[in-house]
Amino acid sequence: MTATPAHVWFLTGSQGLYGDDVLAQVAAQSATISDALAGHDGIIAEVVAKPVLTDADAIRRVMLEANSDDSCVGVIAWMHTFSPAKMWISGLERLQKPLLHLHTQVNRDLPWASIDMDFMNLNQAAHGDREFGYVQSRLGVTRKTVAGHVSDPAVLAGVAAWSRAACGLAAVRSLRLVRFGDNMRNVAVTDGDKVEAERRFGVSVNTYGVNDLVTVVDAIGDADIDALVATYADEYDVAAPLRAGGERHDSLRYAARIELGMRQFLVEGGYGAFTTNFEDLGGLRQLPGIAVQRLMADGYGFGGEGDWKTSVLLHGLKVMGRGLPGGTSFMEDYTYHLAPGAELILGAHMLEVCPSIAAARPTVEIHPLGIGGREDPVRLVFTAAPGSGFTVGMADMGDRFRLVANDIEVVTPPEDLPRLPVARAVWRPQPDLRTSTTSWLMAGGPHHTVLSTALDREHLEDFSEMAGVELAHIDADTTVRGFGRELRWNNAYHRLAQGLA
Repeated sequence: MTATPAHVWFLTGSQGLYGDDVLAQVAAQSATISDALAGHDGIIAEVVAKPVLTDADAIRRVMLEANSDDSCVGVIAWMHTFSPAKMWISGLERLQKPLLHLHTQVNRDLPWASIDMDFMNLNQAAHGDREFGYVQSRLGVTRKTVAGHVSDPAVLAGVAAWSRAACGLAAVRSLRLVRFGDNMRNVAVTDGDKVEAERRFGVSVNTYGVNDLVTVVDAIGDADIDALVATYADEYDVAAPLRAGGERHDSLRYAARIELGMRQFLVEGGYGAFTTNFEDLGGLRQLPGIAVQRLMADGYGFGGEGDWKTSVLLHGLKVMGRGLPGGTSFMEDYTYHLAPGAELILGAHMLEVCPSIAAARPTVEIHPLGIGGREDPVRLVFTAAPGSGFTVGMADMGDRFRLVANDIEVVTPPEDLPRLPVARAVWRPQPDLRTSTTSWLMAGGPHHTVLSTALDREHLEDFSEMAGVELAHIDADTTVRGFGRELRWNNAYHRLAQGLA
């Protein structure tokens, strides 16, 4: 997928009290800070510096402009000098984009011997940002606060994480998702309120009959299929029966036809995410396997069995993780290894795990599926690379959406899996399997998740705060009793907050 250009606007607050000479210095020093942010590779959105703001009307206008500019994914605000915060009320109440309050100053070290009152008047962010922090809290403004000098890697990392979350939320807010068929019959957690999802996240979720896709798939030309089959041979180890001249080569060509048809359908419709369902395949001869895996690798969101919520979440996290080491994939907790002291979770799906998490070059294989009533599907088979990460799922709780996450350590399987013909990941959940699974079940977390070794907790927290969505996070410090209390507090808070809204 082609990445949409993203900007974050850098706003500097001051006032006219100090005179034009001081304001000129403020502008120059503001440029020093914005340039430091712009030069950091981890901040994936382009930092756009705006003129110094000194009155309420200019602040209000710039916030309205940020709202109307589709390329603006968020706003960073810094009070260089003392900017009386009543000037910010109108603008803050109109801002609809994510906000980061950067509490910093130009000088890392104070020039003790030369400090006079001119220096104090110019360099009083310690003063001005407290005024700004107060009015944000007074108004109930959702924001992230990052404090420290911009030369500090921790400060840059905090801004970078926020910028990724802002890009992910912007992608979800403009996302169009197509469901090929409905969700799996009689399954509760993959269903949900699509109207509320559009209200909360901005995502448009709509359904097409599978045969609308089949029409596109069937029209794909042989030359395009030849080219894609050659790509498979270049990028993966293709099993002998699937190679040219092999007895199953036609199955590989049909899998390529599905991928090409899906890509064309998604591109022409402007869709960034999709779902499939093995119960509803229409005229497709195979359940899409390698097609889905490769589309995920290119950034498309996906959910199996019609699970549009996981597809939305995957697309947002894919955008957030662009350029980072590790990978992000659709996943399902499948079965447990319950050896005392060495408990593990084996995750997989029927076919659809993204090769971005693969430890080694995947193989292209064909095996019976056992469900769906179609021909044997072609898929990529691999094991996930070890690394720290998390799994996260989205559940519709009736009155709100809840994200449930668990910190994990993806590990090398303790033994080979020669008879498991699908892509898979093995992980050790934090703090331990008993606590993590008990807590997950208490929270109503879904069985479909997104697994990421590219992102971390800060990205999730920033995203959930921006989106106004509950996050229940299970980590190394979690206890069942404490997590139960957190869920009860969350229930009270979110119901009260909705009532006030």
